[in-house]
Amino acid sequence: MRPHADLRPRSVISVIAVLLVALLVPLGGSQANAESLAATFTKPANWGSGWEGRFTLTNGTNQAINGWKVEFDLPAGTSVGSYWDALLTKNGQHQTFENRNYNAAVPAGGSVTFGFLGNGPGAPENCTFNGAPCDGGDTGNPGELGAPGSPAVTARTDTSLTLSWQPASGTPTGYRVYEGSDLRATVSGTTATIGGLAKCSTHSYTVKAYDANGESPASTAVTSTTSGCVSSALPKHFLTGYWHDFVNQARPLKLSQVPDQYDVVAVAFGESTSRFGEVSFRVDPGLASAVGGYTDEQFKADVKALQAKGKKVILSVGGEKGAIWVGNSSAASLFTESMSAIIAEWGFDGVDIDLENGISPQYMGQALRALRAKVGNEMIITMAPQTVDMQSTGGAYFQLALAIKDILTVVHMQYYNSGTMLGCDQGVYSQGTLNFMTALACIQLENGLRPDQVALGLPAGAGAAGGGVVQPGLVNNALDCLAKGTNCGSFKPSKTYPDIRGAMTWSINWDVTNGGRFAGTVGPHLDTLP
Repeated sequence: MRPHADLRPRSVISVIAVLLVALLVPLGGSQANAESLAATFTKPANWGSGWEGRFTLTNGTNQAINGWKVEFDLPAGTSVGSYWDALLTKNGQHQTFENRNYNAAVPAGGSVTFGFLGNGPGAPENCTFNGAPCDGGDTGNPGELGAPGSPAVTARTDTSLTLSWQPASGTPTGYRVYEGSDLRATVSGTTATIGGLAKCSTHSYTVKAYDANGESPASTAVTSTTSGCVSSALPKHFLTGYWHDFVNQARPLKLSQVPDQYDVVAVAFGESTSRFGEVSFRVDPGLASAVGGYTDEQFKADVKALQAKGKKVILSVGGEKGAIWVGNSSAASLFTESMSAIIAEWGFDGVDIDLENGISPQYMGQALRALRAKVGNEMIITMAPQTVDMQSTGGAYFQLALAIKDILTVVHMQYYNSGTMLGCDQGVYSQGTLNFMTALACIQLENGLRPDQVALGLPAGAGAAGGGVVQPGLVNNALDCLAKGTNCGSFKPSKTYPDIRGAMTWSINWDVTNGGRFAGTVGPHLDTLP
């Protein structure tokens, strides 16, 4: 029996040792400590009735995690519309976002993001990341102030910027607006106007809530520029190209890689949301990955760099698959508010209307006039109708162009993917020919648009369109025919239009893929026109 007596104390010691090891080693060896994870919420865009929400999930541990879940509540009157880079489950006002297959793994020290469009005045509350508070710590003192929601610039003048933000948790006395460490405003509500600023000056602000016990953590920063910047005028004749904010068979590019021959870069595309008229924009994650990383800040810096070279960068809304609908006053207002917020945040010079699934001249005209009133008289407005849309002044697109003729920059009709069409002489012309370009341009030139509001839109070589691809030299011939009456085909206009504005191509990406022949041929030729 002695051996049993010897085993008992060793058994007790072994059990204690096992328990100590279990306490010292984290459960689930491949899982990181949840208290070291953090989910940061921001509002990159806010247009009053709606906003873009973005969560950045950071793994601050030394171990990878595989799978994540973010849960939060939204106050009454606030809801989630479309979303991306996550899967959403709703239970009343409770929202649960979980990873998709491609972004489940977050390496040690790494991060992932997902986003959504929110409607209403509220913001996420009671947030948890994999079951722990989103701030990476404990629940804290319920009486402490939380950071205010991400501020947004809701109005700007030559000398002021107006900010608004979501309330902080707790019971703050008010809010303080800081530029760096300098206090710029103290207010009791959730909006503030910072005045006394210089024209065309850039400022970055954070907001803190305060009470008798001190201040809350700072909000995320918002950066914006006052109006009044001296903008370089567009050339008399210019070249426009569309830049892909998505990935297809064409070469993916950063804006910094756009060839210098392009004068106007149309970023394609601003997208629809679950609400009629509302536009959203972001740097496409697939594109960012394809070009080796492309953050929002890098994109904005590239926009400014192009503008510093005298280029214009506009946002195109719609496209072949676009579903933006502006068919009543409410939708027109949402278009105006969301686009003005996007222009303020991203620094665009204007908007391109490329709605290929129907358009209302009345309400889109209303929206564009209101947008120009908010942004300023220098805002660029371009349109990219299909050929069928501009066959006569009875077409909705043509009606819109004429209705906003006093503020319209240019119409660059798509002379491709259209088959045969009538020219201004009622002749029938086939796409992909010189006569097709000149005879169809004549319809616009002779029915109300100024020559400086008409440009020729062509594909940039193989792959760019299903039909209507022409050699760049033929585009030059069409421009010569219209501007100077030379190099025409069998159709020759009855007069010349020396102020013809120029050309557009779909797209910059396809042009680069095809060796840059479109911009390299047409761009320099524009300088030879009267």
